Amino acid sequence: MSDGGTPAAGGPSRGVRPAPAAPVAGDSRAGHGRTTGGGGTTGGGRTAGDRTASGDRTTGRGERLVGQARTAVTRHGSADPVKALLHRHRELCERAVDPLEIAAGLEAHGVTDRTAARFRHRDVFSLAEELYARVPRGDGGTRHGSAAPAPGAATPWSAGALLLALLPGALGLLTVAGLTATDGPLRAAVGVAGALGLAVALAGPAPAPGTRAWTGFLLIYALVGDGLLAELLAGGPDGPWPLDAPPLLGLALAAAPAVWCARLFATRARRRLAGSRGLADFAAGTRPLLLGVVALYTAALTGLLALVGTVLGAGPPGGGAVPLGVLLFLARLLTAHGYRGAAASGLAAACAVHGLALASVLAARLPGCDLLARPVEAAFSAGGPAAVPALACGAAALALLGHATAVLGRASAHAGTAAT
Repeated sequence: MSDGGTPAAGGPSRGVRPAPAAPVAGDSRAGHGRTTGGGGTTGGGRTAGDRTASGDRTTGRGERLVGQARTAVTRHGSADPVKALLHRHRELCERAVDPLEIAAGLEAHGVTDRTAARFRHRDVFSLAEELYARVPRGDGGTRHGSAAPAPGAATPWSAGALLLALLPGALGLLTVAGLTATDGPLRAAVGVAGALGLAVALAGPAPAPGTRAWTGFLLIYALVGDGLLAELLAGGPDGPWPLDAPPLLGLALAAAPAVWCARLFATRARRRLAGSRGLADFAAGTRPLLLGVVALYTAALTGLLALVGTVLGAGPPGGGAVPLGVLLFLARLLTAHGYRGAAASGLAAACAVHGLALASVLAARLPGCDLLARPVEAAFSAGGPAAVPALACGAAALALLGHATAVLGRASAHAGTAAT
């Protein structure tokens, strides 16, 4: 067989019984799917071009799909490898509302544009369009009788979505009002309760296990951590330390811009997915879009923090609030696109650095352990108490941004994401 599924030169044509003395590829006596020829496959999906001078090289999942499709074509006497691929992914093709979902599903299974070329298609999107067209649909091409939304079309804001976007800001205002009206231990309890409630609201729907706990720890540290660290380095604490309410309120008010920016990214990425003619083309256009959305949210967050600081008389925002907000935004963005584990890992890493900084200062009070606090003391001397959260959240945010740039440039990260 050739790569396109047509009879190879000199091979038997479709419907002609081969000579008994010359077993054809796909016969059980011929190696179970091992074919010969310039573009044939060997060993269940390993192409001849994949062999090197030192031996065979293991192929990817997409190449194995080509080999399995060719094996099925040869075994069943069909000259249509796309039909075999459709049989293998029939469930994906039947539940898809448009070819974009099929393209994303194929990419998730390892099919690349190079693999699609072996099925005589220029890219995965063209292959997905043929698979989508071949699936019989009695309801006019839609699933469950509902009209498929236009690619990249933003659905109107619902009342529930608008309330959820504004809920964190309302919780932040209530927390600041409670902190203003209380004093002593009750004030600290109100602040911690507000931070935990805000953590639930900021984590978004269906986060990974532990995400809300990590978010709550980071918000509590933003409220009490800088003052506590300063007291510990000074030999205390000798009494109540000050609470930093403006960063908490600024992060709460920034939840609405975060939802809008995430919606903007999902909508534009979906639109780009519809207009792309290859996976590499889509990734090349989506990555700058992601960086632009993150920069837009960072600007909105910085402006809100400055505004809150001015209104509350606290001055400019501390150095740790902006990296924390960007970290929370990236974690929520990754969670919304199905990468919950990476989001939770980034938050957990930032929490570990915060906790390690406090623990090292306390451990340095033990005899002979003075060196443990040196890194924290150096950071404190260089940038004040906000240096620790700035470094911890900044490093975690950069790691999540690098991961998001890689994974959110894939078509499979956007096929099932609604632009809400």
